[in-house]
Amino acid sequence: MTTVMLSGPELLFVALAAVGAGLVNALAGGGTLITFPALLAVGVPAVAANVTNTVALTPGYLGATLAQARDLAGQRTRLWLLVPAAVVGGLAGGFLLLHTSERTFRGLVPYLILLASGLLAVQKPVKGWVQRRLDRAGSGPRRHHEAAALVPIAMAAVYGGYFGAGLSVIVLAVLALALDDTLTRLNALKQALAFATNTAAAVLFVFSGQTVWLVAGVMAVGAVVGGVLGGRLASRVQPETLRGAVVVIGTLVGILYLLD
Repeated sequence: MTTVMLSGPELLFVALAAVGAGLVNALAGGGTLITFPALLAVGVPAVAANVTNTVALTPGYLGATLAQARDLAGQRTRLWLLVPAAVVGGLAGGFLLLHTSERTFRGLVPYLILLASGLLAVQKPVKGWVQRRLDRAGSGPRRHHEAAALVPIAMAAVYGGYFGAGLSVIVLAVLALALDDTLTRLNALKQALAFATNTAAAVLFVFSGQTVWLVAGVMAVGAVVGGVLGGRLASRVQPETLRGAVVVIGTLVGILYLLD
C-alpha cells in the first residue's frame, strides 16, 4: 500500500496539472506529459505516480470513445478481434509495471518521457502518412487484414499498460498498415483500443495498492474540467501550437530527469 500525504498547495498543483492535461487531451493529446511529471514533482514515487495517473485519466478515454461511437458502426468484427488483444496487452503492461522496482522504473522515466514526446511530435506526420496511404489504396480493392494487426496491437498495448503516453500514434500506424478505411473510422477504432488498453491496466492498478486515491480523485475532477474547457476552446486554439508546446515541455522535462 502506497501512502503519500500531499499538502493543500500540492493538491492544487496536481489538480491544475490535471485540468491542463484534460484540456490538452481534448485538443491535441499528450496530457500524461503534464500530469506524470507533476506527480513526480510533488514527491509521489514513480511507479505509484504512473499507476495513479492511469487510474485518474482513464475515464477521459471513455468520453472520447463515446464521442466517436458513430464511426465505429460496421466495425464489430474488428472490435471483437482487436479489443481482447488490447486488453491482454494492457494487463501485461500493467503487470510488468507493478513488478518493476521503483529504482529501475525511476531510471526509465526520462527515456519514457522522451519517447512519449517523440511520439507526440510525429503525430501529425503519422496522420498525414496514414491519409496518403489510404488515398492511394482507395481506388484499389479494399484490404481488411484485421488478423495482421492482432500481434502489433497487443504489443503496443503492453507499452500502453506500462506507460501509455503516445500509444494512440502507434495504434493508428498499425491500423493503417493492416486496414484500408477512412481516417475518421480508423481514429474511432484507435480510440476504442486505447480505452480498452488503459481500462485493463487501470482495473489491475485499482487492486495493486499503488494508487494514491485522494490524488487520483482530484486529478479525475480536474481532467473532466479541462476536457470541458478544451471543448469550448476548440475553435480558438490551434491544436498544433498546443501539441508543440507539450512536446517542448516533455522534452525539457525528460532531459532534466536524464541529467538529474
